[in-house]
Amino acid sequence: MATAAKSNEPTVENLSLFLTTASGEKQDEAMRKSTVKQKSVNDQISLEPGRKHLRRPGLQGSLIIQSRAAELFESGKEAAGKSNYEKAVIYFSKAISLQPNQTQLHVSQAEAYLQLCDFQSAAACYNRAELLEPTAFRTRLSFIYYLQGQCLFDQGFYQVALETFGKAAEMKPGCRAYEVRRLACLTAAGHHVDSLKLVNEWMLSDGHTSDLYILRARLHKLLNKTLLCYEDIKSALALNPTCPNAGVMLLQSHEVSEQARQKAVDRALTGQLPEALCLTNIALEYCQQNAWLYLFRGILHRRLKDFIAAIEDLIQAAELSEEKEEIRGQSEAFVQEEAHFQLVLTFNDLAIQCFSRRLFAEATLLLNKAIEVEKGQAGLYLNRGDCFFKQAEWWFALADYRQAEEMMQPDDPTVRLRLAVLHNTLGFLHFQDGLFRESADMFSLAIQYNPTASQYYENRSKAYRKLLNFECARQDFICMLILEPTNEEVSPMLMHLFPGYSVSDVLSTPEGQAVRVQLMDTIQACSPSPNQQRVNESLQKMTLTNALSPSEELSEAGKELKLCVNQEEMQMLVKSSVQVKETVSIISP
Repeated sequence: MATAAKSNEPTVENLSLFLTTASGEKQDEAMRKSTVKQKSVNDQISLEPGRKHLRRPGLQGSLIIQSRAAELFESGKEAAGKSNYEKAVIYFSKAISLQPNQTQLHVSQAEAYLQLCDFQSAAACYNRAELLEPTAFRTRLSFIYYLQGQCLFDQGFYQVALETFGKAAEMKPGCRAYEVRRLACLTAAGHHVDSLKLVNEWMLSDGHTSDLYILRARLHKLLNKTLLCYEDIKSALALNPTCPNAGVMLLQSHEVSEQARQKAVDRALTGQLPEALCLTNIALEYCQQNAWLYLFRGILHRRLKDFIAAIEDLIQAAELSEEKEEIRGQSEAFVQEEAHFQLVLTFNDLAIQCFSRRLFAEATLLLNKAIEVEKGQAGLYLNRGDCFFKQAEWWFALADYRQAEEMMQPDDPTVRLRLAVLHNTLGFLHFQDGLFRESADMFSLAIQYNPTASQYYENRSKAYRKLLNFECARQDFICMLILEPTNEEVSPMLMHLFPGYSVSDVLSTPEGQAVRVQLMDTIQACSPSPNQQRVNESLQKMTLTNALSPSEELSEAGKELKLCVNQEEMQMLVKSSVQVKETVSIISP
């Protein structure tokens, strides 16, 4: 019994776990003084007869609570040591109810809950311990939140897991592991925009690394921001050329780009240009540094008459091919050369559009740019000459026409018709200025380039009359009469040159017969052979095959250098131009 009684009394060792005001020796002294004082007080109390003595507990009650709490704590430790954590939690809970301000009790209960994987209860216990001793258990508490968040994430409760990982990050700021788990929750929950914001914050705080670029590239891919994804992949490779993840993603992008390119080529072959353009845009999103794709899209834009976009793409293609000059191969050289030529065609097509809208000055500037890039295309000089002609810049037009004449085949009607009209116009101007000799020479050149136009003979006949060269005037009149018997100028000119003669009389004379033979020979000599009829045909055909790839066969997608004025328009200009009509009205006697 004595032994049992002794075991029920609190020991100094047990009390030291809970008493926070004095050491063991001081506690004994305090107990001794308290006992003496209690005895002295009891001796002074006088009670009425028949009543029992009342004993004042004093400090005896707190000692009992402390003793009991110590017993429960020991029992909880013993149960935990035997892996009986449920029982340990009960013991620790009872001890906490007796002494709630003891930090160790809350910590022990939290660890028991942790062994039971009751992370929420463990976190609650550590939070109470944190109130008693601030900042002492933040590391442990953040770890518990991490475990709780991971369990919630594995169960698919991403939003709750996100909040839990956020608490862990608050308890231990700067721990990237917790931030990464937050990012995983945001991504799994489909909050890609918030995920992207978080990664951008990391890049601002930690700087740019290849891993962060790859992480952001994947988020951009999830958001269908292919351009930004490709840029991040290239940035990652720039920082770490051996980055395996970046290499894999770049290879995947190139594969998708190649598939889209093949589909675009197929659409272009079948004439589905808008669909081909859309597919080319997709291909470029996955491979932004491909000069060939810019070249192909520039051609598509030109054929769709979106000339500004075509110019931008073709310039980009040329620049990209130039950047690879050190490792330049046959393919890059071809792309650069083709981009320059397609740029010439685009400037030319845009100039023709301006010409049709009577924007001759703007068309001239565009043709100047085209000629700067390519000086070997006769059609460019023809078109610029037409623009000068429309602006009454006769001598500039003549220079361009003559340049084209030197570059083209002999007797090509494309340039001969233009030179004929221009010399006829210059002859009219000289006639107005009273320079009849120069006027006759210009009309002669016009006839030399186009001997089938009756207007030129009529005009030269009138110039010869001013020079009193009636013989030549009569010969030109006969030519006009042969080529255009219904000309309204026949009657007045017949009266002045062949008075008293009729048209049939003039044509039947020996002179008339000789002029007819000479005129027919001249026309026959100037008439081109059938294989030279290329007025409205290609001066320089450009097939889409060359613009696509050396390996692609797209023979049906040809494109030509167009002219501002075609054959029909030029012939109408020869027959009924304003200048010729004015000539007839002004120089008629």
